[in-house]
Amino acid sequence: MLKELFTAAAVASIVVASAPASAAPGDTARQYYGDAAGNPAAPPFSQAVMVGDTLYVAGHIGLDPKTQQAVANVDGEARAVMDATQQAVEAAGLHMDDLVSVTIYCTDLDLYDGFNAIYRGYFHGHFPARAFIGVSRLVRGAHFEIAAVATRPAKP
Repeated sequence: MLKELFTAAAVASIVVASAPASAAPGDTARQYYGDAAGNPAAPPFSQAVMVGDTLYVAGHIGLDPKTQQAVANVDGEARAVMDATQQAVEAAGLHMDDLVSVTIYCTDLDLYDGFNAIYRGYFHGHFPARAFIGVSRLVRGAHFEIAAVATRPAKP
């Protein structure tokens, strides 16, 4: 049962965020991206949720978008997980430089330096606050999972 839940979560984390789903009645302050509502086969969560000017990005893992399987090499997986995060952020009309907090879960802390080399390429300004946390296992055998928070830039 636990394995099925983890697999379902992994499948949901690869759905490309799209136009925002309608908010619940009376819930005008939230926009849902890549929302699973109305799709009983999808795991029950959204890829990202905008609340006011803050975007909460669900955990993403690096899967090959064509096969939905783990990317064969660690560098490719690192790029895929960063691409998935970027897609979720951009679906909400924001950019990677709008991220203010990133949490990275990793199954092998020896991958820290290699991941950082790839991670740097996704930002043009200041880096967001970040945690890099070692875990024993991730869904679908992934090495990395990323969850993040972004904010809409203040208007001048």
